[in-house]
Amino acid sequence: MPVSPRLVDLVQSRLDDFLAERGEELRGIAPDLEIVNDGARRLLSGGKRFRALFCYWGWRAVGAEAAEFDPLDEGSTEADLAAIVSIAAGLEAFHAAALVHDDIMDNSDLRRGQPSAHRAFGFLHNERGWDGSADAYGLSAALLLGDVLLGWSDQLVDDGVARVDDVAAGRAARAEFARMRTEVMAGQYLDIFEEMAWRTVPESEHLSRAQRVIVFKSAKYSVEAPLAIGASLAGGSLAQIAALRDFGLPLGIAFQLRDDLLGVFGDPSVTGKPAGDDLREGKRTVLVTLVRQKLPASAARVFDELLGDRTLDSDQIAMLQTAVRDSGAVDHVERAIAHHLTQARAALADAPISRSAREELTALADAATTRTF
Repeated sequence: MPVSPRLVDLVQSRLDDFLAERGEELRGIAPDLEIVNDGARRLLSGGKRFRALFCYWGWRAVGAEAAEFDPLDEGSTEADLAAIVSIAAGLEAFHAAALVHDDIMDNSDLRRGQPSAHRAFGFLHNERGWDGSADAYGLSAALLLGDVLLGWSDQLVDDGVARVDDVAAGRAARAEFARMRTEVMAGQYLDIFEEMAWRTVPESEHLSRAQRVIVFKSAKYSVEAPLAIGASLAGGSLAQIAALRDFGLPLGIAFQLRDDLLGVFGDPSVTGKPAGDDLREGKRTVLVTLVRQKLPASAARVFDELLGDRTLDSDQIAMLQTAVRDSGAVDHVERAIAHHLTQARAALADAPISRSAREELTALADAATTRTF
């Protein structure tokens, strides 16, 4: 994967310093709050850092001073990069908050191969012999951790904005971040809504609704928004930002379609979640919608009965995976991924951005969409 090690290190260093400051603040309120900071630190260590990378390359792509080299490799000081690194770190904090809340809503046990936040808090409750329900404590504590991370993401973004001389550019980047937050929350609501209300919606609308969830819950916030935030911070023109959006949206859709395949067929050692986890959670993804459209009516009824059953054993998961493969839906999604990736590359080819950014974004596009099972 074409990740700049220095950028990843700078973002992690910013997060570590920020969490050290917040840890002192929390301990000043009560020593018991160290648990919250520990949870945040665990979530913010590691990860693919795609959002930070897209934000950085959106920043490097535009502006009158856009260079044909990567300043990360050209001796730029940390002070030169402080604004974009802080905003990239803010995006990572927002992502961590979204993961915590998503795992609560999905009742997920694992995240990146480790207990999800609400499960980790529940285990801590049991280990220390506290009163009451471990599950209730875990859910409440994780919900608050997610809220804390949301607030901290704002602080990191505000710090980055305050470090740029161009007030209008900083304001534009802040507005893009605010837009992203609203879109993600809306997409998350639509995701749980579709899981609950799909039987009351005309069959003909299922696919378009699943596609809408992809756009607002994932595609925009995974790629398009980070690019637009970085480009706005650099004072990018309307044409430059529009070109980056034209690249980012189809790439974000392809990214999420790949993630949907991983949610059904992914290797737990790679995904950090149990095999077939999306099937147990009853996710109404584009992949699942296509399966239901392609299966015979009798097979579709059986599929519907099993989908979303959290007690599914390995044999039942394997049976559902076979149905997904045999339906032809996997091939359909693979073609859709290729189509959206082609769209993204075409938008990038003529984009009015620096050559170095075009090359790196092309490589990032391949990395984001070719993750293996």
